[in-house]
Amino acid sequence: MESEASSPAAPLLKKETPIIQSNPKKKDFLNHLEAYLAKRDGVDKLLKISRYATKIILASSALPETLTLNHRLKSFESSVGVSRKAFRLGKFVQDVNALRASHFDSAEELALSLVAYGGEGVYFFVEQFVWLVKSGLIDKRHARRLGLISAWAEFVGYVGSVSLKIRDLRRIAEDEKRVKMSIEVAITRGIKCEEEKERLGKLIEKKLMKRLSVVQDSADALMALADIRDGKGHFLGPLSVSIAGLLSALISTHKNWVSC
Repeated sequence: MESEASSPAAPLLKKETPIIQSNPKKKDFLNHLEAYLAKRDGVDKLLKISRYATKIILASSALPETLTLNHRLKSFESSVGVSRKAFRLGKFVQDVNALRASHFDSAEELALSLVAYGGEGVYFFVEQFVWLVKSGLIDKRHARRLGLISAWAEFVGYVGSVSLKIRDLRRIAEDEKRVKMSIEVAITRGIKCEEEKERLGKLIEKKLMKRLSVVQDSADALMALADIRDGKGHFLGPLSVSIAGLLSALISTHKNWVSC
């Protein structure tokens, strides 16, 4: 889950107005790739893509069980899963700092933030011990209990996160409505409104990224629910969960790539 913050559909202008978006200097690909791979989340999401792509192949029964490649893919998927847990070390601190730095406009926002950041923080904290179990340092008899606590905390965190982002989408929609009205008035009066058009373009881009975040968090929440229910239930089977995991990884990779 990733922390963000911002707005209901507004009536469109009668005439379409051209959107002017900022055109930043194109980054050198290799320098951009270096910056991306230097991030903890950058490497983690690449591992997540490789893991869930492998899980989809295994869950779809595309390969015969007796094939040597099938056993190697299972071993690879398991190893990548353990490797990814190492990236959770100390990550709960980012949720503590996010809460400390937040300014809340209402009691509802405070409550949702506590659920979102608190749930994710507990998840990352417990995942450190799950990693120690997987690594063999802690007795494996604790695995089920720790895994269940981790999954519940993750699920609760995503419920809070999705709720916050839906609130942000409403705010963005309200801002978008005001800007469109401002542009419409300016066009009617024959006044230049390049800044408003640029702001509108940024709001549309921000709305798209926020919607992608909602889809990503929903996919991750589905995977957490599958862990809680032990894969029992509609849309909680191995293939559905693997597709959700790959979708989440691709969205997160795109967001991290754009931001770095």
